[in-house]
This record gives sequence, structure tokens and C-alpha cells, in this order.
Amino acid sequence: MILQVKDQKSHKLFYSIGEVAKMFDVNTSLIRFWEKEFDIINPKKNKKGNRLFTQADVDNFHIIYHLVKERGFTLEGAKRKLKDNKEETINNIEVVKTLKKLKQFLLDLKKDISV
Repeated sequence: MILQVKDQKSHKLFYSIGEVAKMFDVNTSLIRFWEKEFDIINPKKNKKGNRLFTQADVDNFHIIYHLVKERGFTLEGAKRKLKDNKEETINNIEVVKTLKKLKQFLLDLKKDISV
């Protein structure tokens, strides 16, 4: 199951650390920190040593972001959740994303009707 951050349409082979940080509106230092804390993040490195994140890494960052920033898990709690039932967590994220889109659609519809 592939998660898309901020409804990103184009898929690149690799994303820079700056691009990933921008997707989640966080500092690059947090991306580096999460990379060290979570073994599911495995960026490639080019000859200069720059991190190159795959779509799978971005998807995993989305899961981590959801658990830590949106649901308030501690890092240890998020690690445990990913270890115990990653698939259920992904499904929950998909449900939340769908509900947010539906809410936005309904708000837009309400706004259009009111005009």
C-alpha cells in the first residue's frame, strides 16, 4: 500500500532531504534524527554523501509523522507500534486521509451552496 504525502502527483526515484523535510513541513535535522531512530528509513547516499530517499522512505516518514506528530506517540511508542502492527497503522492512516478529504469536500460543498 503506497501512501502519498500531500497528494504528491509526480513520483521521483529519489528525494533530497530538503524535499522530504518540505513535504512534512519540518526541519532537515528532524529527518536526520528520525532516520537514525527508525530502522525502516534507509536512504541511499550519493558520492558526496547526500541522502537520497526513495518513495518507500517517504511513505515510512508519513507513518512516523502520523504516529509522532498527529497522534502524539513517543518515539519508543511509535517504534513499538511499527514493530507490532505496521499494516494496521498504515490502514488507519489511509482511513484518516480519506476522512480528511471527505471533510474538505463537504466544507467546499457547503461553501458553494452558501454563495
